Amino acid sequence: MSEKLEAEILEILENDAKTAPEDIAAMTGAAEEEVRAAVDKLENNKVIVKYIAIINREKTNAEEAEALIEVKVVPTRGLGYDDLAERIYKFSEVKSVYLMSGTYDLAVIVHAQSMKQISQFVFEKLAVLDGVSSTVTHFIMRKYKEQGVIFTEKKEAERLVVSP
Repeated sequence: MSEKLEAEILEILENDAKTAPEDIAAMTGAAEEEVRAAVDKLENNKVIVKYIAIINREKTNAEEAEALIEVKVVPTRGLGYDDLAERIYKFSEVKSVYLMSGTYDLAVIVHAQSMKQISQFVFEKLAVLDGVSSTVTHFIMRKYKEQGVIFTEKKEAERLVVSP
């Protein structure tokens, strides 16, 4: 099984995780069995970790808040940033944690029912962790694009009918 085929499969599935093996086979020119075997291998090797749906929450009735939190930390000797990142990602509110370059060390994406719950998470759980020196919380007010998917619909300009 070629690395080229695996790369093609990953690109296809990253754009649409629901693409069927027979469609991937047609797109890549590979046999369907070869595609299935490649996907199984990628899943078993944890290259493909999870298939997810991207949801436009503005189109649902669900009340939810999301925030990006910048976290400055003092890394633990011998453990670096990994120990603190692990303690942070174990919280149920935390959806993503990234080690960053720049003015802060970790970027943490948090989901909760309200902004107040996110605020409570920050001051009761996150900011008080040993090793966290400061946090800055940015509430996500509207998503325009996520994972390559555009959420906003462009409204067509309405023209007035002009009659002579």
